[in-house]
Amino acid sequence: MKKNTVIIRLMVFALILVVLNMISSKLYFRLDFTEDQRYTLSKATNDILTNLEDVITVKAYFSEDLPTQLISNRQDFEDLLLEYENRSEGNIVYEFISPNESEELETQAQQNGIQPIIINVSEKDQVQQLKAYMGAVIMMGDRKEIIPVVQPGVDMEYGLTTSIKKLSVVEKPKIALLQGHGEPTIQEVAQLAQQLSVLYEVETLNLLEKTEVPSNVKTLAIINPGDTISSLELSRIDAFMGKGGAVFLAYSNMNGDLQTGRLSKGNDIGLENWLAGKRIAMGSQFVVDDQCNPVWIQQNNGVFSYRSQVKFPYFPVVNSFPEHPTTNGLESIALPFVSALNFQPVDSTLIFTPLMTSSERSGLAPTPSGIDIQKQWGPSDYQSGPQTLAAAVEGTLVGNMSSKLIVIANGQFIINGNPPQQISEDNVNFASNTIDWLSDDTGLIDLRTKGITNRPLETLEDATREMLKYGNVVIPILLVFLYAFVRRQQHMSRKQQWMEGNY
Repeated sequence: MKKNTVIIRLMVFALILVVLNMISSKLYFRLDFTEDQRYTLSKATNDILTNLEDVITVKAYFSEDLPTQLISNRQDFEDLLLEYENRSEGNIVYEFISPNESEELETQAQQNGIQPIIINVSEKDQVQQLKAYMGAVIMMGDRKEIIPVVQPGVDMEYGLTTSIKKLSVVEKPKIALLQGHGEPTIQEVAQLAQQLSVLYEVETLNLLEKTEVPSNVKTLAIINPGDTISSLELSRIDAFMGKGGAVFLAYSNMNGDLQTGRLSKGNDIGLENWLAGKRIAMGSQFVVDDQCNPVWIQQNNGVFSYRSQVKFPYFPVVNSFPEHPTTNGLESIALPFVSALNFQPVDSTLIFTPLMTSSERSGLAPTPSGIDIQKQWGPSDYQSGPQTLAAAVEGTLVGNMSSKLIVIANGQFIINGNPPQQISEDNVNFASNTIDWLSDDTGLIDLRTKGITNRPLETLEDATREMLKYGNVVIPILLVFLYAFVRRQQHMSRKQQWMEGNY
C-alpha cells in the first residue's frame, strides 16, 4: 500500500472519530438487559422531566479519591444526570464538586446539608478511614431538596426523581389519616408518612370535630381503628365519597394474640355494616396458608432450652400479585391474622379487583379457638383455595359520582408502632401505591417498586435450584472453552492458508 494512501485513510479514520464524538456529545443512549430495567428511565421520570416549567440545578458533591468499589457510583450518577439533562431539553443543569479540594468547598457542602461519610478502606493489610462525600443538592429558585448520600442502583433514580417532583409541585394535595378510634398517629406510621410526603401533605382528621372531610383532601386513610366509628362519622365519609373522594381502609375484624394464645372475632366497630353497603363482606374466620411466615418458639431438651422457628399459617405471605398499578413490582407481603373479603355485586356499576390473594394451599380456621404452635398442619387444613385479602372497588359506591375504595383485611401490616420498628419495604410500597392510585397521581408507582428486592431460592423446586447453582459455575467455563475453540479454529485456518500460499 502506498504511503499517501495510508495517510489518507488515517486522516479519514480520524475525521470519522471526530464526527462520531461530536454526535455522541449530543445523543445519549444505553442498552439495558436487566430484568427490572433498572438502567432505563421510567415513564414517571420521563413525564416529570418533560413537564418541567423551570430550570433545576443539581450540585453533586462527590469526592475525587473514592475507593474502587464506589467509583462506579459516581459514574452512574453522572450518566443519570446526563440522561436527565437530555430528556428535560436543558431544564436540568448539573455540576460536580469535589469538597476535598479545599476547606471552602467542604464548608459549602456541609452548609448545603451534605455531610461526609466515613468509609473503611483496606490498604497494605491495614484498615484506614476515609472521609468521603457522595451527596447532591437539587435547587429550583430559592427552594432546594437534599440527597445526603446518593444510593447506588434503582434508589438513585427514585431519589433524584422524587426530589425534582417535590420541587416542581406548587401546592401538594392532602392525605388525611382518620383519628379518634385508636388509629396510629402519623409518627406510628412513619415509613408510610415519609414516602407520601414526597407528593402529598399528610395530616390527621377527626370527623367528630369537623363537619365534613375538607375538599382539598384527595384520599381519606383509615388505618387499624379499634373503637366504634359513629354513624355520624360514617355518613360524613359517605358524603366525601359521594363527591368523588377516595378511601383507603386497612382494618382487621379478627383478633389474634400470640401472648395469650387466643383467636377470636373482633367486635363490629361499624365498619362491617358500612362495607356491606358497598357490597363487600368481611369473613368471620381466619385465613390460614401453607405459604406463611414462621414464628420463634422456646423449646426444652432436658436441661437445655433453645429457640427455633416453626411455620405459622396464621401469618399468610403473598408473593403473587395481579397486573395492577398498585401491585406492580411488589414481591412479598405478610398479613398476620387476616380474614377473607367477598364481593356481592348487585349490578355492573361496580368493579371489584382482588389485589392480594392467599395461595392455592389455603384454608379457613374457625373462631373462637386457641393457638397450638406445635400443631402439625396437613392437606386437610388447606382445602378452601385462594382467598381475597385485599381488593379495590371503583364505581358509584355512594350517590351518582364515581369513587374508589381499597380495603385490606389487616390493619397492622403498615404500622411501625411506638417505639418504631422497621417494616418491609413492600408493605410501605403497597400502601403508598394504593394511595397514589386512589389520589389519581400514579406517577411514581412504577419507579418506587422498580428494583428487585426479594427473590428467595427456597421457593424454587429442588431441581431448578440445583440447575441455577451449577449453571452459574459451569456456563462461564463452557463459554471460555468455546471462545478458545473458535480462536484456535481461526488460527488453524489462517495457518493452513499460509501453508498453501493463499495470502
